Amino acid sequence: MGAQMKSFVRLLILVQVAAILAGHGAAELSMDYYGMSCPYAEYIVRNVVGQALMKDPTLAGSILRLHFHDCFVQGCDASVLLDSTDDNTAEKDAPANKSLRGFEVIDSIKEALEEQCPGVVSCADVLALAARDAVFMARGPYYGVPLGRRDGSRSVASDTFLTLPPPIKNVTVLIQIFDKVGLDVHDMVALSGGHTLGIAHCANFKNRIKDETETLDATLASSLGSVCKGGDSGKAPFDRTSTRFDAVYYRELTSKRGLLSSDQTLFESPETKEMVSMFAMNPDYFFYAFQQGMLKMGQINLKEGDDGEIRHTCRVVNS
Repeated sequence: MGAQMKSFVRLLILVQVAAILAGHGAAELSMDYYGMSCPYAEYIVRNVVGQALMKDPTLAGSILRLHFHDCFVQGCDASVLLDSTDDNTAEKDAPANKSLRGFEVIDSIKEALEEQCPGVVSCADVLALAARDAVFMARGPYYGVPLGRRDGSRSVASDTFLTLPPPIKNVTVLIQIFDKVGLDVHDMVALSGGHTLGIAHCANFKNRIKDETETLDATLASSLGSVCKGGDSGKAPFDRTSTRFDAVYYRELTSKRGLLSSDQTLFESPETKEMVSMFAMNPDYFFYAFQQGMLKMGQINLKEGDDGEIRHTCRVVNS
């Protein structure tokens, strides 16, 4: 990217951040929220995430996915981190969340923060920062994260049933799910690019192998078929550079190599095909659009005042 283009993108990002912070529900957030109360908060988060990714680079996609799955259910309130109890099955144990990973990284971050600034930094903010740092350390864009979210106390598995985007072929349903949380179709296609990191399990793509032969590359179909011989727990990467944040995901879609039905339908559907092609050809534009989408997603249904708390540990509500 040339110097002029970099400056232009930075300006667009600053304008977008200012617009979002000026919007409804963003009054409690600011870029320097912990400037006085926990000035090294972002450094602590970045340090723990960096150590985790050095040991296991595949965690980048997992940490990003935690933030996604948190925000789409009850808003960005760290509800996905709460453990189930004897009388309640929490979000993390819902079928759609059974494959989530990275909880131990968030635990380590929170423990380090509590040592330095007890009761100050919310688990919801930890998730937002950790996702940003995971993307950046996977060679993706770096973007500012407005802070000041509070943690929720509700986490119920059934809340995930109609709120998390399913791996289906129907782009209209996907658009509706994103629209319900204030994200438009452009945001949806850009945020779907988060699938440039990580893997999926056979349970989520075995039907695509069987039913979508016209939109599935034959070589990939054969490879995925071999993966699924081991059962639903078999794993496959979303694209060929699954630990690097790039635009390869979109180029794969243009070659019928989308892993999930919900991935490939973005290229097959007229509502979204042009955006996929644009991101495939212009990674810089994808990075910019992804940052915009993350800023918007990170402010879904924020908890304020008595509606939230600052958890001492991210797995349980305060007693």
